[in-house]
Amino acid sequence: MIAQPYVRRATRAQQEKIQGLERGDGMVLAAHRTPIGCGLVTETVETVAFTRPDTIDFRLVRRSLPHVRERLTLTLTGDGDHTRLEYTGEMGTDGWALAISWAAVVARHWEATVADSLATVKSEAERRHALQCKTPSGGRPGPTAEDPASRT
Repeated sequence: MIAQPYVRRATRAQQEKIQGLERGDGMVLAAHRTPIGCGLVTETVETVAFTRPDTIDFRLVRRSLPHVRERLTLTLTGDGDHTRLEYTGEMGTDGWALAISWAAVVARHWEATVADSLATVKSEAERRHALQCKTPSGGRPGPTAEDPASRT
């Protein structure tokens, strides 16, 4: 589900935030657009590498900061019924006072964007799980009017 906007066609809502520029074996070059206020939007270009089934690494290619790395790690819990998602990220500057001030501004928006994205992933995962529990076989139900994710 997390890889979907990168490896397949993004939903309409995702297309406003993520654009796959190039796709290769296990890696995508993607542009991420983030609103930063007052109608302004910043765009980053990152490689997104998939180590199935449990890791997604984001590496900065172009952005207003010299160093950004992020990782999502997925692990099954002991009961095997739940998945734990761990996010780690780091940001670095070149040490100049202006760069450090700019990084503080960017960090606030970055953290809010990551929190929003993770909340969306959680909500969608819970919605899909509830739909699966409603089907007699426990399998994926067919597209319905109530299931907007089933439409492209």
